[in-house]
Parts: sequence; structure tokens; C-alpha cells
Amino acid sequence: MYYKLLADLTVAVHFGYVAFVVLGVPLTILGAWRGWGWVRNRWFRGIHLTMILVVVLEAWAGVTCPLTTLEKDFRAAAGGQTYQGDFIANCLHDAMFFDLQPWAFTVGYTLFGALVVATLVLVPPRWRRQHG
Repeated sequence: MYYKLLADLTVAVHFGYVAFVVLGVPLTILGAWRGWGWVRNRWFRGIHLTMILVVVLEAWAGVTCPLTTLEKDFRAAAGGQTYQGDFIANCLHDAMFFDLQPWAFTVGYTLFGALVVATLVLVPPRWRRQHG
């Protein structure tokens, strides 16, 4: 039971990672347009860039995401051979995983990484604290 719970928790963390990376781009663009100062925060932008770069480098190296591997290991330890999370875990899992060739993911991740880099140019982060 604990392994199944850990597997479902891993899916939730994985989904949170993906959501942060994906939603970071439109929120940065919308925030620049709306004047939201937090979208120019250097920590937010640096963490966002680092997270997508990790994904891109994993894809280029042909490395399976450690969160995917961890989830599969937990599912195997729970006695499951196929994905059998709870309803919410199933929904999160299905939203993240698609049946495509590995090269398609590498291209997609690389293009998305380039988009994140482009937002650094189009909506530059604040590198120094602004007083006042």
C-alpha cells in the first residue's frame, strides 16, 4: 500500500514539475504585459530555465526522467505491472504521457527550451534589487 501511495505521490510531484515549466512561459508573457513584477524575479526565471534545461539535457542524452523511473519502481514494488493509480493520479499521468517516438519528445523539449530562453530576452529578469 505504501509503494502505491509513493507512486501516486511521485506522479503528483512530476505533474507539478511539468506544470511549473509549461505554465511558466505563458505566465511570464502575460505578466510582462500586465506589469506583474514577480515574473521578472531572477530566482523564478533561473529556476524555470534550469528545470527545462534538465529536461532537454536528459532528452539529448537519452536518459529516462528519474521521476518516471521512480514511479515505475514504486508501482513494481506495489505489485502492479501497468499504471493503476487512483483516479486523480491516473488523470495526472495521462496528461503527461503520450505515445510518441522518443525523437519527437527531444524535438519538443528542445523547442520549448528555446522558447524559455527567448522569454529571457523578451522579458528580461531583474538582476539587481530595485529600491523604492
